[in-house]
Amino acid sequence: MSTVEFRDERAAVFTVAGGDWDTVVEGAGEVPEERVVVNMGPQHPSTHGVLRLILELAGETVTDARCGIGYLHTGIEKNLEYRTWTQAVTFITRMDYLAPFANEVAYCLAVEKLLGITAQVPERATVIRVLLMELNRISSHLVSIATGGMEIGALTVMTIGFRERELVLDLFELITGLRMNHAFVRPGGVARDLPAGAEGNIAGFVKVMRERIRDYEHLCTANRIFVARTKDIGFLDLAGCLALGITGPVLRAAGLPHDLRRSEPYCGYENYEFEVATWDGCDAYGRFRVRLEEIGQSLSIVEQCLDRLRPGPVMVADRKIAWPAQLTVHGDGLGNDHEYVREIMGESMESLIHHFKLVTEGFRVPPGQVYSAVESPRGEMGVHAVSDGGARPYRVHMRDPSFVNLQAVPAMCEGGMVADVIASIASIDPVMGGVDR
Repeated sequence: MSTVEFRDERAAVFTVAGGDWDTVVEGAGEVPEERVVVNMGPQHPSTHGVLRLILELAGETVTDARCGIGYLHTGIEKNLEYRTWTQAVTFITRMDYLAPFANEVAYCLAVEKLLGITAQVPERATVIRVLLMELNRISSHLVSIATGGMEIGALTVMTIGFRERELVLDLFELITGLRMNHAFVRPGGVARDLPAGAEGNIAGFVKVMRERIRDYEHLCTANRIFVARTKDIGFLDLAGCLALGITGPVLRAAGLPHDLRRSEPYCGYENYEFEVATWDGCDAYGRFRVRLEEIGQSLSIVEQCLDRLRPGPVMVADRKIAWPAQLTVHGDGLGNDHEYVREIMGESMESLIHHFKLVTEGFRVPPGQVYSAVESPRGEMGVHAVSDGGARPYRVHMRDPSFVNLQAVPAMCEGGMVADVIASIASIDPVMGGVDR
C-alpha cells in the first residue's frame, strides 16, 4: 500500500494511504484542523460484502463518508440480452443472492405482463411463489440479524441466526434441488411441483421457528449492550428516507407502513392476512425490531399458503411458452425426469423437436416495455423489461433496493463515531451482488 506525507502552510502533517490523493491534497489546505482519510473495506464480512467506505475522520468522528462500489460487478443486465427470456432467470437469481426468489418473481411477473398471460398463471404456482418468497424473507432477515449481531460483538446471535437459516435452506434444497441460485420460478409458473413431504416439513419448520424467535428477543432486545450499540445509531428520519428513495425495513423503521405487498399487491397478496411491521426509532435498533417482527408475519403467511395449496398444474397450459422439461430432484440435484428423457430420446420425435426448439431458441415476446416490482427483504425490487418482439430481452434494468439504500450511508454515518459505522451499514443490510449487478 502506498503512503505519502505532505505538509500544508500551517505545518500540519497528513499521512494518507490507499488513493484519492488529489482530492485529499486539495482539501487539506482548506481546513483549519487535521483530517484523516481512511479506507474501510472492501472486505467481507465487516462491510457486509465487498463494499469500500472512504471515511474522513476528525479524531473518532466521521466528517465525510462515501461508498466505493463495483468490486463484485458481473454485468448481469447486459448478459440477459444474449439469453432467451427463460434462460435469463439463471442470471437474475444471482443478483441479490440472499433473496433469489424475490429476484426471480419480479422478473417473471414482468415477462408475463409482456406476454399478456398474468391471469393464466395457475393458482398453485402463484401460491408456491408466495410460499418461497416468504421463506426467503425469513432466511434473509436471519442473515441480517446474525451478521449485524456478529459485527457488534454478539457472536451467539450470529450462531443461532445461521442455525435457523440452515433449516430454511434445507427446505429450499428439498423443493428446488438447490440451496441458492435456484432459477426455480419461470415465466408462466414454476419449474416443478412441491415434492412429496414438503408441506409437512414446512409446517414443522414454522412450529420450530415460532419457538426460537424468543431466543432473539432474549439475546438482543433484553441485552443492554446490544441496545446501546444500536439505539440512536445510524439515525435517518422519514423525511430523509423519502428524499433518498429508501424502501424496505429502513423506511418502515422510520414509521411509514409502506409495503408493496399491501400498497401494490401482486401474486394475490391482497388475500393474505398479515400486518406491516413498523417502528418509530429511525435507528439501527428499530430496523432490527422491524425485521424480527417481519419474520413472525412471514411465518403466518407461510401457514396460509399451506392452507391454500390445492392440486393443480404449476405452469401455464400454452406449450409454446411453458418450459418443456419435466423436472425432478435426484441424487445429483434438479434434473430432467427419467421418463421424460425416455419420451424425447426414444419415443416421440415431435416431443424432441419441441423440446429442442423451445430450449435453444425460446419463445418470442410481443414488443413493449413494462415495470414490475415486488417487496424483497431489502425493499422495492423492480424490473424494467423491454422487448423488441424477439426471443431475447432487448433491455432489462433492475431497481435493486440495496443500491438505492446505500445512498443513506453519509446521512447515517456523518457526525457519528467511526465505531458506529459498521452498525449503521449492518442496519441497511446491503447485498453487494444486487448493488454491483
